[in-house]
Amino acid sequence: MSINIGVVGSGSWGTALAVMLAKKGYHVNLWSWLEKESKRLAEARENIEFLPGVRIPDNVSFTWDLERCVQNVELIVIAVPSHAVRTTARNLRPLVKKDQTLVNVSKGLEEGSLLRLSQVIEQEISDANIAVLSGPSHAEEVARDVPTASVVASKQRKIAEYVQDIFMNPQFRVYTNPDIVGVELGGALKNVIALAAGICDGLSFGDNTKAALMTRGIAEISRLGTAMGAKPETFSGLSGIGDLIVTCTSMHSRNRRAGILIGKGRTLEEALKEVHMVVEGVNTTRAAYQLAQRYQVEMPIVNQAYKVLFEKKDPRAAVMDLMMRNKTHEVEEVVMEQYSW
Repeated sequence: MSINIGVVGSGSWGTALAVMLAKKGYHVNLWSWLEKESKRLAEARENIEFLPGVRIPDNVSFTWDLERCVQNVELIVIAVPSHAVRTTARNLRPLVKKDQTLVNVSKGLEEGSLLRLSQVIEQEISDANIAVLSGPSHAEEVARDVPTASVVASKQRKIAEYVQDIFMNPQFRVYTNPDIVGVELGGALKNVIALAAGICDGLSFGDNTKAALMTRGIAEISRLGTAMGAKPETFSGLSGIGDLIVTCTSMHSRNRRAGILIGKGRTLEEALKEVHMVVEGVNTTRAAYQLAQRYQVEMPIVNQAYKVLFEKKDPRAAVMDLMMRNKTHEVEEVVMEQYSW
């Protein structure tokens, strides 16, 4: 099957997906925001800054012209940071044709509107076929053919299955899920918990602490997600607990790395400068905090993360406040009614 694909965004994830899709035999146009970055990639055939040592196949072309990137392609992959999704979608609007499919692979929420990223794209390109790809998938590993599983969601089953067929290969297994709300929220909100997990690591807490944080973190994600219309079982899957595990435990995770630095005493600004990559969990923490208030959902970890990041609360005090909350049941009250003692 001969398919041309445009990948919009040449960061680590965009480059990794371009490499993976090219290895499957597709021709890929890889778009960079900056002309000098595009020329540097073309000359080196390697993303030296983000994926050193990974050769970019010959059937990947480079461009800083958005129209050229998406011209005569069947599939457009949007791989820009979450804060750039709306501008990118707006620029794509006059270029997208009716039969093209858009796959968003960014994870986050739009600051201000608090919209999921597929909703942002849909606002800008109202008649687009939109899917989202998410799950525990570090670019550094996908680009090197490390076995990985992910999930694609769309409002239309045929679109999800179409994207599944394009992306799936022996090293990259793709599942489908009709719950686009849950898949997007799981991928976005886990970054908040990963920041908190990193802070605990920076404070030199142990495995017990991280296990508790991750377990209660997925409970918070599920609580908000179901209030927003997601299916609770989605958060037991790849875009929920799967993505949470990998992001909270791996040093590939820029969110965890930023959290470690904050736990060691760096300011947020110092941590972001040292990581030198977009840390999606920062803006998502603010958005999650606001969504918890909007939907009247209790999210104590998100609440403390917000205070540490934006109100300069001492991280150790934040952990102690979480530990000293009023005693409660592990499961929700509705579920507790089904238990007998």
